[in-house]
Amino acid sequence: MSEQLLVSAANGVCEIRFNRPEKRNAITLAMYEAFARCLGAAQADATVRAVLLSGEGASFCAGNDLQDFLNSPPLTDKHPAMQLLRLLPSFTKPLLAAVHGQTVGIGVTMLLHCDLVIAARTTQLSLPFVGLGLVPEAGSSLLLPRLVGQQRAAEMLLLGKPFDAATAQQLGLVNRVVEEAALLDEARAMARAIAQQPAASLLATRRLLRGDPGEILARIEEEARIFGAQLQSPEFQAGIRAFMARVRT
Repeated sequence: MSEQLLVSAANGVCEIRFNRPEKRNAITLAMYEAFARCLGAAQADATVRAVLLSGEGASFCAGNDLQDFLNSPPLTDKHPAMQLLRLLPSFTKPLLAAVHGQTVGIGVTMLLHCDLVIAARTTQLSLPFVGLGLVPEAGSSLLLPRLVGQQRAAEMLLLGKPFDAATAQQLGLVNRVVEEAALLDEARAMARAIAQQPAASLLATRRLLRGDPGEILARIEEEARIFGAQLQSPEFQAGIRAFMARVRT
């Protein structure tokens, strides 16, 4: 198991913790592969009733590691990111997240596949896809309008401006906002409470709530096709140069 993901299990809860704090938990290809393996193992383990996502250090997840992503193979069916993106809507057990700090891109869109999200008060979220010359992923172009409404989703995705935890809660993306010192305790307590529910009714209720994943999977494929094409575009090259210049300054 990659040391960039820490996995623990207790009381029916599997916690998957991003552990790349020096890069604000930006996700590499190796992390995508490990993340998919962890979710697959949790899915297959009958003792796991719920999964909690969290992040080590100053941030939950700062999105893709762009340098790693630029050096990756084409965005085909076998790409590690695609393996994970297909798994998220197909996962059948309750999925929770404890988010804090700068939470960007895939760090935000994966929350749309979570059943419950607890955020630290200081969390800042952003969806900067368009500004980078890209398009949304993880089915977010379908799921975000369903959650927050068409106009709000358009503002979040077309402008890509950061928003805070309180705004995320108002929009319905976050269930509860707490002080950062209490974040993990609150999230773990909620995960344990869910894990203690009767197993069959828990899974059946979640399945009814989430609905058929087929439409989401189809949208993920459509997004990936356009995302892959945009990776080769002059827009993306200009966007990534501007991003790298900001990082250097």
